[in-house]
Formats: sequence, C-alpha cells, structure tokens
Amino acid sequence: MIILTGGAGMIGSVIAWHLNTILNRKDIIIVDNMRHPDQKNNLSKRSYEDYLDIDDLFPWLEKKQEIEVIIHMGAISATTETDFNKLLNQNIRYSQNLWRYAAQHQIPFLYASSAATYGGGEFGFDDNESELSKLRPLNAYGYSKQFFDQWVVQQVLAKEKKPPQWCSFKFFNVYGPNEYHKKRMASVVFHAFNQLKKEGEIRLFKSDRKDYQDGMQLRDFVYVKDAAAAVLHFLSHKDHSGIYNVGTGKASNFKALAESLVKSVDGNPNAIKYIDMPIDLKGKYQYFTEANIKKLKDVGYTKPFLNITEGIKDYATNYLIKSDTYL
Repeated sequence: MIILTGGAGMIGSVIAWHLNTILNRKDIIIVDNMRHPDQKNNLSKRSYEDYLDIDDLFPWLEKKQEIEVIIHMGAISATTETDFNKLLNQNIRYSQNLWRYAAQHQIPFLYASSAATYGGGEFGFDDNESELSKLRPLNAYGYSKQFFDQWVVQQVLAKEKKPPQWCSFKFFNVYGPNEYHKKRMASVVFHAFNQLKKEGEIRLFKSDRKDYQDGMQLRDFVYVKDAAAAVLHFLSHKDHSGIYNVGTGKASNFKALAESLVKSVDGNPNAIKYIDMPIDLKGKYQYFTEANIKKLKDVGYTKPFLNITEGIKDYATNYLIKSDTYL
C-alpha cells in the first residue's frame, strides 16, 4: 500500500496517474485537504483505495497498516504565504511527524522540497546536502522547505532513527495539467494561455534588473509528467537516499515560453506584452534557476525531460484546448 499526501494537488495527482496507468498500481491512500472545489476533478479519473483528510491520517496510521512507501507531496505551496505559523504546522511539523512514523516503522519516505530553497541562486543550484546551510530562500515558503531539509539531514548525521530510504525532491518550475485550482500560484504557462484565450495577449513581467531584459528572466521549467516520473523512479531504486533536484537541467526564458505557447495554439505572434512586476514580488523573485541534475542521473534516472517547447505542446494540445482539461 502506498500513502500519497497532497494527492489532490498538481504533482500528487499526476503521481497517482503515473501509479495507475504506467505502474498499474491502485493500492493507494490519497491524503489531502481540498480547499478548492475543483480539486476533486484531479482525482475523478484515478483509482485508489481510500481518501483521507490530513487530520485523519495519523489516527488511521495507528491501526498499523502494511505500507510500502510514504510519498509526501502535501504542503502549503504558495510562495506569497506570510503566516509562518501555518507553514510551521503544515510544512514542517506535519512532515516531521510523518518522518518519525516512517522511521519507527521502517517505511521509505519520499517528500517534496522546492527550488525556492535556493533563493536568488547566489550559491548555485547543486543538490548537495553539505551545502544546505549556505542557502538563503527569498520567501517564507522556501524557508519552510529549507528548514525541513536541514532537519532531515541533521537527523541522518546524528544517526537518529531514520526511514530505510529517504528522498527529498527539489522541484523547479513545474507546469502542466491539474494545476487549475492553484489560482495565482499556477504556472505562467496556464496564466498565459488564459490571457491569450480571453484577451488576445500574454502578459509577462518586466525586468527590474539591468542585467536582464524584459522577458529574458530564466527558469528551469519542468513538465509535471516528468516530475512525477522522477519521483517514482525511486520506488524501484530503494538503495538510494538524499536530496535530488527535479528539473530539466536547462533554463528557458519567459519570452521563449510565451512564443512556444502562441505557436502551439496558432495564436498571434505579436500577442506578448510586458507589465510591471507586482510590489509583493519585488526582491523575492528568482531571475534565474537551473537544476544541476547530475545526482539524479547518477542514480540511474536516464529518461529525457521534455524541453519547454515539447512540454507546452503536450499541455496545450492535449489538455488546455480540450473540453476536459484534466489528466
């Protein structure tokens, strides 16, 4: 049996899709706290044994079920969240309690971290456990993920009881189907598509740094199907533990993203416009991210990642323009 927290979220629901359709697994317990009514659609095509609210998981676990792995994708993922008490409870304490349960019962523990932990990228984007203390996240969400990563590594170094396998996945800019409930936190691809459809234009943030032209900010955009596949690679490679970047390894600029989307839906090439960056993002906005994925490759993950053009083509033509947009 597989425990999948955050299973009604974007990455979680696509992990469930991968388990169902590629690995032929249906013995899944989905755990989440569906705040948006549309999230139920993320699970409408999935097969699973049961659904639990996040507050019901630990009482359920007291029954000592036979669990193969805990895949912990659940978290507050809004980079604009300023209430650190919420982040403390859901992104840190809940994760610590799950870790302790996995350690006590010797269950592999795979969990979501974030490239937001790298902050402005002053120290690069290397998934090196020994370099964690150097990182300076730009927002409270990134700090909550950084805190838990550091806590996990401290447990391991102190030789405290730990799960037989543990993996932290630093997801870079994930986009793709089933992100529709995320509102402002949905990917720029999703927002750009809706702008183009409703208003005939795509609005990108202007740069407020002299070393970047408008639209030339760079991010490592990774398609959600690829992100899910990278996580589930570790189900059959239980001898590997550590922190792993999940990205394509190649940064793309926002202008190229917008041009790829326009081309995929036969839109107007002159539809791209530039707007001022919101005040609450200034000073907290990553201008460059690019995953170093050598560690991921070194543990045997050789499946190629879709580039931005390939990922957007699948997302736009097979989901966004369809009447049923869900995977």
